[in-house]
Amino acid sequence: MTQYPVDMSVSPEVKAFFDEATNTISYIVADPETKACAVIDSVMDIDYAAGRITYDHANAMIAHIQNNNLTLEWLIETHVHADHLSAAPYIQEKLGGKIGIGRKITVIQDVFGKIFNEGTEFQRDGSQFDALFDDGDTYQIGKMTAFAMHTPGHTPACMVHVIGDAAFVGDTLFMPDGGSARADFPGGDAGELYDSIQKVLSLPDEMRLFICHDYGPGGRDIMWQTTVAEEKSNNIHVGGGKTREEFVKFRTERDAQLAVPKLIIPSLQVNMRAGEVPRDDQGNPVLKVPLNGL
Repeated sequence: MTQYPVDMSVSPEVKAFFDEATNTISYIVADPETKACAVIDSVMDIDYAAGRITYDHANAMIAHIQNNNLTLEWLIETHVHADHLSAAPYIQEKLGGKIGIGRKITVIQDVFGKIFNEGTEFQRDGSQFDALFDDGDTYQIGKMTAFAMHTPGHTPACMVHVIGDAAFVGDTLFMPDGGSARADFPGGDAGELYDSIQKVLSLPDEMRLFICHDYGPGGRDIMWQTTVAEEKSNNIHVGGGKTREEFVKFRTERDAQLAVPKLIIPSLQVNMRAGEVPRDDQGNPVLKVPLNGL
């Protein structure tokens, strides 16, 4: 098993931004000493029915970075999201920084390049991103050392990013009363997801976990921060020592009942391009709607 460079003595400042339209939580993670920061899982606003893209969510993050004299060094995508569009290129244009994702993005690009009938001009090598992470890879945010954990199951390219005592888990885990993400997308696997969750739960009990989505189960307020200890004890899907077999059975039966995410068609086309909207031969931004392809 990979030996990860965990350092609980480092405690980054974390600012969360909740997008009500997609129930997504994006984060700005800052080094208190150097004021360097990273953006994790940003959101680009879309009115799908009207075919209109705006940037209110991204602008709020940009304003926070500027108002606090932060320097943006990284824009991290925990995976290719199927329920919201990334604003990474828009933020990068305003503030700089490098866009990073897991190296298995190439698997996603190959699968969905076929589904969306992308031509040969669509590169399937991850070259749209500035950095591709392998399991255990490290990178710097100011003086903080971050590392990536490969956590497939929801998608083949999912990564958890750990920065000091804070881990950004993407869709691998939800809050304890929310459980876990689905594993029925192309390339998903419930058994792999269970194994990936166990990797996350092997981190120190005090590790802060920051969730990418929350839906307020039971009508509670939206939440996004928990700990490894809380997840191990109380997560309704994997907590309390639930076995791999129990999880796979539950996850498979549950996924069969779930509807397709409302924004999956635009999200996948944009996010597998590092947040860039595809364009037609005349350079106009366009989206395809494959019929009976998902």
